[in-house]
Amino acid sequence: MFPIRDSIPRVHTPYAVYTILALNILAFLYQQSLNGRELFELLHVYGVVPARYAFPDWALQAGYPAYGQFAFITHQFLHGGWMHLIVNMWSLWIFGDNIEDVMGPVRFTAFYLTCGLAAMLAHLFFNAEATIPIVGASGAIAGVMGAYFLLYPHSRVTTLVPIVIIPLFFDLPAVLYLGIWFGMQVLSGIGSMAAGGSGASIAWWAHAGGFIAGIVMLPFFRRRGHCYYCHTPEGTPPHRSVIAPPRHPGDD
Repeated sequence: MFPIRDSIPRVHTPYAVYTILALNILAFLYQQSLNGRELFELLHVYGVVPARYAFPDWALQAGYPAYGQFAFITHQFLHGGWMHLIVNMWSLWIFGDNIEDVMGPVRFTAFYLTCGLAAMLAHLFFNAEATIPIVGASGAIAGVMGAYFLLYPHSRVTTLVPIVIIPLFFDLPAVLYLGIWFGMQVLSGIGSMAAGGSGASIAWWAHAGGFIAGIVMLPFFRRRGHCYYCHTPEGTPPHRSVIAPPRHPGDD
């Protein structure tokens, strides 16, 4: 499934989303300028290698820097390929602006990075021995999708579902689209574990963990009175005027 657009209008210019998009694109262009050895080192130092944290003595012997906590942030701005980047950035574009409307740019940025951190902790819990570096904004964006799931379940998401070579489009309720998406991450994570895939190249549990983190942390980052198009609306969009009901004769 691939989201094409959603039905919730944007209220404010999403400056944080624009900034995150730009940083990810610039980081990927920098990756493209590196040779094979340089890219390998970049991904292993600035991506998250679970075994580096589960087995610090091994990590030092393998040549990893002693202090690697910054990788829990930097990995969110690196990607494994053009398609990885495009899918992530498009998903952020679809769902991120409406969440930034509710939080504002500063809170949204903090929320986004925190969800990415929580997502990676979930991945480490299930894949502590993995030596493959994990990169990508998927976990952070999954947190944005979790918040969207709570705030805009009534939204419609135009969805591309390719059947072999036939592209099919469906107009799905957001609660259904995101519910199916989350279920697929959990089932894929379970399947990967059953197959002994601690070195899986797709961080299924990071996706699921980020989604749950977005749901759990939403109340701490949202601004009350700014969810104009939520399932339970709050406030009035600034670009819309409120028309007062007609006054009856004799009203003061």
